[in-house]
Amino acid sequence: MRAKIDLISIVTDDLPAMRDFYRDVIGFPVELELGENYVEFESEGVRFAITTLDVMSEATGGHPGYSRARRGQFFELAFPCDTPKQVDEDYARIVAQGAAPIQPPADMPWGQRAAFFADPDGNVHELFASLREGE
Repeated sequence: MRAKIDLISIVTDDLPAMRDFYRDVIGFPVELELGENYVEFESEGVRFAITTLDVMSEATGGHPGYSRARRGQFFELAFPCDTPKQVDEDYARIVAQGAAPIQPPADMPWGQRAAFFADPDGNVHELFASLREGE
């Protein structure tokens, strides 16, 4: 095994809503769709997919990790913006299109402008840009 991530998959009970969100609101073009069980998006650098809980349960022989109720935040995706102003603009756009607002854009002590929103499953994600020019 190489220490490299090749695929990030979101596991959901509502693939149509999640597919529509990541395609229409976030802007990932669909690369592959297998019925209502799996969708993979065009994504630079790492493959990105959404699949159903049933598919993962079956693939793992019914592992209990895919059968129990989910609790809390499982992961965060961080989306880079070119400028702090773009963080503000993109946040306003995606919230207007249905993303749940979590935290509006603000300058963070670690040198970035960041904003937080949630997808239809409630996973909280981030938009960010460096506050330092040229980064």
